[in-house]
Amino acid sequence: MELEKQRGISISSTVLQFDYAGYRVNLLDTPGHKDFSEDTYRVLTAVDAAVMVIDAGKGIEPQTRKLFEVCRRRGVPIFTFMNKCDRPTRDPLELLDELEKVLGIGAFPVNWPLGSGPSFRGVYDRLTKRVHLFERTVGGAYEAPVETFGLDDPAIKGRLEELVYAQARDEIEMLQGAGETFDEGRVLRGEITPVYFGSAMNNFGVKLLLDGFLEHSAAPGPRMAAGRAIEPLDPTFSGFVFKIQANMDPRHRDRIAFVRVVSGSFTREMTVIHAQSGKRIRLSNAQKLFGRERETVDDGRAGDVVGIVGHDVLRIGDTLTEDRTIVFDEIPRFTPEVFAYLRNPQPGNSKKFRLGLEQLLQEGVVQVFHVGTGQVKTPLLAAVGPLQFEVVQHRMLSEYGAESRVEPARWTTVRWFRKPGAPADWMPELPADATFAADRDDRWVILFADDWALRHFTQRNADVELSPLPFAEVAAK
Repeated sequence: MELEKQRGISISSTVLQFDYAGYRVNLLDTPGHKDFSEDTYRVLTAVDAAVMVIDAGKGIEPQTRKLFEVCRRRGVPIFTFMNKCDRPTRDPLELLDELEKVLGIGAFPVNWPLGSGPSFRGVYDRLTKRVHLFERTVGGAYEAPVETFGLDDPAIKGRLEELVYAQARDEIEMLQGAGETFDEGRVLRGEITPVYFGSAMNNFGVKLLLDGFLEHSAAPGPRMAAGRAIEPLDPTFSGFVFKIQANMDPRHRDRIAFVRVVSGSFTREMTVIHAQSGKRIRLSNAQKLFGRERETVDDGRAGDVVGIVGHDVLRIGDTLTEDRTIVFDEIPRFTPEVFAYLRNPQPGNSKKFRLGLEQLLQEGVVQVFHVGTGQVKTPLLAAVGPLQFEVVQHRMLSEYGAESRVEPARWTTVRWFRKPGAPADWMPELPADATFAADRDDRWVILFADDWALRHFTQRNADVELSPLPFAEVAAK
């Protein structure tokens, strides 16, 4: 996305699939900006293990901290890659200490950097006792690893500066005596994160990370549906939609729903049940992606991610299955913190404007509420952070040719409400700084202008229950 280049941040999630060393790898790259934590959390529901990439010069940044916490809560094994070791970095022992404090789990450095910045010469693999030497070349490369029984090998000592060699040796010996020990069971339980050092830009250390990840990470796991575990080896096909993306290829105005296969086998042209509508749909157009390339998918198994093209009925969180009793509830929703109206400054472009906004809302880029109780309701966009509104404007113009204008709304808080024992059509009396709106499923909410209005309403309506999320979703957690 052009906006990502302009801002120097990742905004959209990327789904890639490739085969490597006998494995099929489904890589889901998530946004790195805090305003897009909702999209990131949705993607994390589809993974079995996570790789956290950390700038070794900066350490753990706020948005990365949030991702660590979500992975830990979900019990997702975490692998850590300390990146940009060919540039000046923080002390690696300091990075490890910060990692353990933030995660609340142990950190085991699988390999250890030999120098940093201009003096970076490679890494020492603590599990295999092999040294991998780094050589700066045009385009990035590394020399073949040198087999050694330890750091005393003359071939290694001759390649490192005396100070770098002495410091690395002392640190490695200290880790052997006082650091964590490697335990694959603890890795899978999320009690230890394996740590790798390298430089992704120079393609150094990435293969070591990938090899270690495939050797020690978790196989596809079960997912819960109505209180029961759906296992990968169950013969019945099932899966859930965790991401929707429109216009991935500007040449085709298509829409792809990404499905995580939970159980059974997927085959192209199969007919499945869309659990939310009860309808049967035929999956005739399925694709996988790698960069800008697309390839038709004929089959898939548990753990795979399949892109289903078309089928406007599909929404994020929906279940596709051969068994009507399977309905997944994997996708979390987050309480929006910022609100705005999106206006159309060119009435002649109303068709493009409506089409673009409808597509982006289906993707879950932002949430929408409809303000008012009468026949005419005003759409109100809601998001975790303001950058999401900027992305909506950018994509409306670049993908649909529709200009738009964002107007900040006065509302700061949304609450779903209910009164036990009240009639279905009961509505409370609101203070001046509050109004009614309906969510995407036509459930009533109250929008408050500030904390004072919320407290005022609560004090006057002690028997009314308020929730930052729909009550059905709170009960399911």
